[in-house]
Amino acid sequence: MGKTWDQLEELQPTVLRMLKNSIRKNRVAHAYLFEGLRGTGKKDIGLLLTKALFCESLIDGYKPCETCNNCRRINNGNHPDVHLVEPDGGSIKVDQIRRLQAEFTKKGVESSRKVYLIVHADKMSVSASNSLLKFLEEPSAGTVAFLLTEQPQRILPTILSRCQVLTFQPLSPTIMVKQLMENGVPPQKAGILAQLTNNLGDALELNADEWFAQAQKIVVKLYEVLNKNPFEAMVALQSDWFQHFKEKEQIHRGLDLLLLIFKDLLYIQLDKEEQIVFKEESERLKQFALNTSGRRLSNQMSAILEAKRKLDANMNPQLMMEQLVLKIQEGSSFV
Repeated sequence: MGKTWDQLEELQPTVLRMLKNSIRKNRVAHAYLFEGLRGTGKKDIGLLLTKALFCESLIDGYKPCETCNNCRRINNGNHPDVHLVEPDGGSIKVDQIRRLQAEFTKKGVESSRKVYLIVHADKMSVSASNSLLKFLEEPSAGTVAFLLTEQPQRILPTILSRCQVLTFQPLSPTIMVKQLMENGVPPQKAGILAQLTNNLGDALELNADEWFAQAQKIVVKLYEVLNKNPFEAMVALQSDWFQHFKEKEQIHRGLDLLLLIFKDLLYIQLDKEEQIVFKEESERLKQFALNTSGRRLSNQMSAILEAKRKLDANMNPQLMMEQLVLKIQEGSSFV
């Protein structure tokens, strides 16, 4: 079954408020562009509005009932007047758009309405985009299009200008934590995952990943030796860090985790302990927080962000990490 209106309203309240008004006033646009990060509910909300357009017994004049024949068939992906177009391989081909157009020249099988959803609309080939443009320029009555994308800048401006653009906000970490806990992730892990990714699927994958569990331990250990002396920190880099964080993406993940530790120390100093994410380390972090200043933490966090930029600029990862360790330790009182 698809997600209900109430579930999706929690994720994207602004988008659903606009759509609710459109349905109630019978002013649904003929084409929408939903743009936002992966995992923000674009496809679910496209299908939700589709159900609202076909539902036989709307609740409160806008919510699909989820139980009528049309709602059930849309949830099961087999309504004859609802068409989903996804990339075939790496792109959406012109033939896929032409097939869609041929389908839409026929009369609606069961009603005067027809809906199509184009997932990853930015992946349309040039000829597919031009073909779609003709289609959008002469919309047939009762036809509604949903174009979904994470990269609106890759879509033809002429297509964008014919769509009502709705921007989907990144999920708040609070909602993410709630979703993760509903999926069986313990609260002490959910907080960290919600800070690292906006996508529930990615977060659940990370949670089950032994590499990621080990990564957290290595990062905490590196932070602890950073507070001791430079030599020990360099040894930890050689013996632990470089063995575990090898690919660029992995190093970014490690730096993100390190950044979260410094954020936690800042939260402790600001008396916002409820916001810390390394909950299992909270007692040790409280001790560390006593021995540093907000300004130093801010400088150290800037150094980590700078290291991420250097990594993206293809600096040698080993040299980058060694520089970062020295930078973080500047001004430390070594034990």
